[in-house]
Amino acid sequence: MKPHRGATILVLGILGLVVCQLLGIAAWVLADQDLREMDAGWMDSSGRDLTNAGRICGMVATALLLIPAVAIALMLALSALR
Repeated sequence: MKPHRGATILVLGILGLVVCQLLGIAAWVLADQDLREMDAGWMDSSGRDLTNAGRICGMVATALLLIPAVAIALMLALSALR
């Protein structure tokens, strides 16, 4: 059975919130992979809570990255219509 990476994923998620939102995407992707492996029984499930917390932080960081990108795209689209 593979060891969990819950602490690493949580650190990436928190860094995604505080430092660079791109790290949030990495946390989200890694957490999804690890949770699938935990469900299949291939990975130690004792880190499920850490992994899930990192996944949620990664989701929030990704949303914080996408909101300004969508706003900028809308402003550019509206200025092109004038």
